[in-house]
Amino acid sequence: MSSPEVGHPSPTVADTDRRIMVLDSAMVTFARFGYRKTSMEEVARAARISRPGLYFLFSSKETLFRAAVSHALNRDITAVQYVLADIGRPLPERLVEAFDQWAGRYIGPLTSDVAMVIEDNPDLLGAIIESPRRRFEELITDAIATESGREDALPVAQTMISASIGLKHQVASREVYLERLEMAIDLLLR
Repeated sequence: MSSPEVGHPSPTVADTDRRIMVLDSAMVTFARFGYRKTSMEEVARAARISRPGLYFLFSSKETLFRAAVSHALNRDITAVQYVLADIGRPLPERLVEAFDQWAGRYIGPLTSDVAMVIEDNPDLLGAIIESPRRRFEELITDAIATESGREDALPVAQTMISASIGLKHQVASREVYLERLEMAIDLLLR
């Protein structure tokens, strides 16, 4: 294990927890007001931190936004990995839950704004969103290939992802999304 650099103490659990709380508060604030209309003052207020304290953690609104999105996507990917690794459950059930962790939980009147603020700012995010998307596709493809040994696992995974994206824009509730996604996954795994 490497030691911290001189003059740079290692972060404590409290520091890490505080940073996560700030990132989560920032994501909610960006979702509520949009990137352009969100001020660092509003994020600081939501995170219950001083504005100078926020600037100490993040040098700019863009840096904070990128960190908040990266944190949210990495948390989603970790949840997807965990769900797909549970090989004691049937593949279709794991796939539906993986898609729910990745996209379904962002469907509905209160949560869709998180997905929207990410989708509306590709110029600020670039690789931050592309890398988790590729990783999600890999995880879904690997789960299909491992379970069924199908050589067409990649196109099946890509079709499931396309179905998920289409459903996300067609349905008003997470429940309907999951019902229809379950049907699509069952059809694609036949």
